[in-house]
Amino acid sequence: MSSRNTVVRSLHDLGAAAWFGGSLMGAVGVNGAAAAVQDPRERAKIAAVGWGKWAPVNFAAIGAHLIGGAGILAANKERAKHQEGVTANTVTKLVLTAAAVGATAYSGVLGAKTAQGDGHSVSGATEPSAATPDDVAAAQQQLKYLQWLLPVLTGAIIVLGSQQGEQQRSTQVLTGLGSKLLSRASD
Repeated sequence: MSSRNTVVRSLHDLGAAAWFGGSLMGAVGVNGAAAAVQDPRERAKIAAVGWGKWAPVNFAAIGAHLIGGAGILAANKERAKHQEGVTANTVTKLVLTAAAVGATAYSGVLGAKTAQGDGHSVSGATEPSAATPDDVAAAQQQLKYLQWLLPVLTGAIIVLGSQQGEQQRSTQVLTGLGSKLLSRASD
């Protein structure tokens, strides 16, 4: 069996990159462009259409990232268990991934709420106007924060993946295993 994990690593990294890039572009591009739409009743709908076009790609990106991550974890379970620093990185990354999946799903629910009906007068995709109904304005306020939380979470996932790559250098593996053994021996 090969000791290379190129396919699962590629799924993991490309999925995370698309998830990060799509969320950042959406916050800046889609939501920013929606604010420029002339008719305030069309702004939320236009943003929803843009996000709706991205949703299948985003779903595939998240799926690729999760499948790749599971493959990497399966291939490195012993190292994750025994090399100092790897367990903490892996657990942190799993928690951030779960938070990002939850935030992505919740953003979709809130986005659908802002675009329902015949269109509400809004200042932008995440900015209500004085005429925006209270429930839609509340959803927009939550989206305003989530649109920036998603790139932060997915960016952190990418950074932790980079750290995991560094932890696989032979000097890091030997140092990490030695430190873990010493800490276990002193317990």
